[in-house]
Amino acid sequence: MVYSPSAPRIIAPRTTHPASNRPASRPQDIRPTAQRVYDVSWLNRHDGSVQRSRVEAPAGPIFEAAFSAFARGTLITTTQGPVAVEDLVPGMLIQTRERGPSPLLWIGSMQLAPDNIAPVAPLTRVMTDAFGLGRPSPDFLAGPGARLLQRTTGGPGDNSLRSVQSFADGHSVIPLRPPSPVRLYHLALQRHATITAAGLTTESFHPGAGFNSIVSYETSVRFMALFPHLRKTSEFGSLAHPRQPLPMPIE
Repeated sequence: MVYSPSAPRIIAPRTTHPASNRPASRPQDIRPTAQRVYDVSWLNRHDGSVQRSRVEAPAGPIFEAAFSAFARGTLITTTQGPVAVEDLVPGMLIQTRERGPSPLLWIGSMQLAPDNIAPVAPLTRVMTDAFGLGRPSPDFLAGPGARLLQRTTGGPGDNSLRSVQSFADGHSVIPLRPPSPVRLYHLALQRHATITAAGLTTESFHPGAGFNSIVSYETSVRFMALFPHLRKTSEFGSLAHPRQPLPMPIE
């Protein structure tokens, strides 16, 4: 992939053998003074190798939503059984509800440190069996980029994705401030789909429908540099289900 001068700086690439939907009245510009370090690994579309990079890019909800769904230790259902999110490798097959096994193309992660947490609690703990037996099992610690699939009337066309934070009840779904740094992850497949995390139906990453219409050109270029396996935002495809906007940022 060719990086433009405005693209994020690649800090340490190596090779071995993958935002809110709220509409805006004008393109949203990034704030160049707010930066964060992101780790990405992806499946090379040309030779099938796994590549990894550490990238410095803007902080803020558009970027952080792509890296903040699952806390370290979350079990993701694959064709090999449940695998901790930190042990996933691009190329592994993830079980999806819509298309069965789907190859994992991209993994993004970032460190959430207590000293840069906003007034809104950034994590949500879903207690074991909060939504029924084994849902989740064990406890599910979610970041602000996570959504859960909710069935409103029971019909397949009525499914929608809601922020995990919107389920908070102070009893079985609890906002949480971590006392120590937490590593958060997100996953991207060939197409947006629902996957199983700790027994709960969550989603793979997708920047949202009409992404380019709500951000500036510079922001779009910097954002797409975090996804070297893609050439343009349209390659994210369409959303598998309608979804609600994410909550406030964690910066």
